[in-house]
Amino acid sequence: MKIILLVVGKTTDPHFAASFEDYRKRLSHYVSFEMEVIPELRQTRALSGEQQKEQEGRLILERLQPGDRVVLLDEHGSERRSIDFAAWLDKRMASGVRRLVFVIGGPYGFSPAVYERGDEMVSLSQMTLSHQMIRLLFAEQLYRAFTILRHEPYHHE
Repeated sequence: MKIILLVVGKTTDPHFAASFEDYRKRLSHYVSFEMEVIPELRQTRALSGEQQKEQEGRLILERLQPGDRVVLLDEHGSERRSIDFAAWLDKRMASGVRRLVFVIGGPYGFSPAVYERGDEMVSLSQMTLSHQMIRLLFAEQLYRAFTILRHEPYHHE
């Protein structure tokens, strides 16, 4: 299986980028994991939030393949403890899906079409966090999940 983190906009903070890259390298021992970046829209001042969501939504949908299992990282999604997330991930991997795609939308969230295409929603926090921070938190939690599944000492209960 391949896990993809699909995001809108690049990471501009070098500290977040370096930390994300560290977890990406760590994850390579467990799974094929990559981040795909959809460039930010240009000239958004003339667009409403809804128009921006619609345009970003089209770009997100273009990147998805028919057999993808799509998980939206969304504040309204279900929250899980790290151990529960690991068990959830283990079930998804055992299901035979070839690509598990986690999606972080733009600043206004997801368009209705993206919500419709999503198979599940997961929330990393009820707090509002920057999209750059969410990328890093997600990579860390994904790494933590694999160490839990392999009974490695990274996670302490």
